[in-house]
Amino acid sequence: MKLLVVVAAVAALWAGAAMALDNGLALTPPMGWLAWERFRCNTDCENDPYNCISQNLMMQMAELMSTDGYLSAGYDVVCLDDCWMDMERDADGRLQPDSSRFPSGIPALADFIHTLGLKFGIYEDFGNKTCAGYPGIFGHLETDANTFAEWGVDYVKLDGCYSTPEEMDEGYPEFGMHLNNTGRPMVYSCSWPDYENNPNYTAIVKTCNLWRNYADIGDSWASVSNIIDHYAAVQDQLAPLAGPGHWNDPDMLIIGNFGLSYDQAKTQMAIWSIMAAPLIMSVDLRDIRPAFKDILLNRRVIAVDQDPLGIQGARISKTNNIEVWSRPVEPVVNGSYSYALAILNRGESTPTQVTLTLKDQGLTSPQGYWVEDLFEGEVGSLVMPDDSFTISVNPSGVVMLRCWLLE
Repeated sequence: MKLLVVVAAVAALWAGAAMALDNGLALTPPMGWLAWERFRCNTDCENDPYNCISQNLMMQMAELMSTDGYLSAGYDVVCLDDCWMDMERDADGRLQPDSSRFPSGIPALADFIHTLGLKFGIYEDFGNKTCAGYPGIFGHLETDANTFAEWGVDYVKLDGCYSTPEEMDEGYPEFGMHLNNTGRPMVYSCSWPDYENNPNYTAIVKTCNLWRNYADIGDSWASVSNIIDHYAAVQDQLAPLAGPGHWNDPDMLIIGNFGLSYDQAKTQMAIWSIMAAPLIMSVDLRDIRPAFKDILLNRRVIAVDQDPLGIQGARISKTNNIEVWSRPVEPVVNGSYSYALAILNRGESTPTQVTLTLKDQGLTSPQGYWVEDLFEGEVGSLVMPDDSFTISVNPSGVVMLRCWLLE
């Protein structure tokens, strides 16, 4: 099966683990909140103070992260994205925030977020300008790394607008070196491969804790579906790159916004967790609907995403509209993995009855598997490899199972 090929490739990569970035961070995929997809570059605090990119917005999101169960579920970083800056650097060539929207300054914001038990993330761009036209990092790499460290930054997202692939190939590793030289632990999120036709993943894995390698997500099922298709098409290349400290990043969770149905939201959560993807929400936590909040806080699904083995899963079959995605997870018993399975219905009409056996999915332990439905939360049951069972999968929906090996 294709999954076994992926697992073997991952094991081979681990054998050369010295090649990978080793800053001790992001040993499981990062989890948190990022401003961009939901709030974009809204800087109009005069007419839209509730939604503009500002100190107040970040503080409100941080408070909700701390009090509404997100932090306890694992979402521990709150990240600015583009448009937080002033249009000019200060007289010493240092970045500075827009003073009207961040009147207390970035260090005070970071301190506030830290007092809530959260980490603080910030955005810059390896180019002359950010994607929205604010000052880029080009020519200021060491200065900006030191500034971020002094400000108490824990997570840096570096975009790639207004630069060339050749500049990126030198600049992303150089900026990573400067981050490490500050002595402050900062997770390094790169957009590097997203801007290149033939990314040098050997260098990327050495340099970055996570990396975007496909188009920005939009608030729609079409966008989520397109990303799923892309990752399935290139999974043999990308999946072996993932592991503790270095992850493929298919972009933000848009669960709870406007573009996904309830079933589609469950699908994004399930497939992102099968892919060992960072779980970075971009939603207004002030008014998220309870059903969507429950998806984001589903600890059974989160546990799959955060599995310490760090093996990225893969699509192992596609028959008509039905896809099966599989990920090896703990516990490992006598050298055999347990698994998480996601059965996805890409149809758009009616629920589909899917009959399968675990053996057909590569699960062959003669002791059988304890199988749980991770969204329904019902008591599981013992299923033998040859046992046939039928599940109903809603259109553009998913059924997610965890199949535990019995010790």
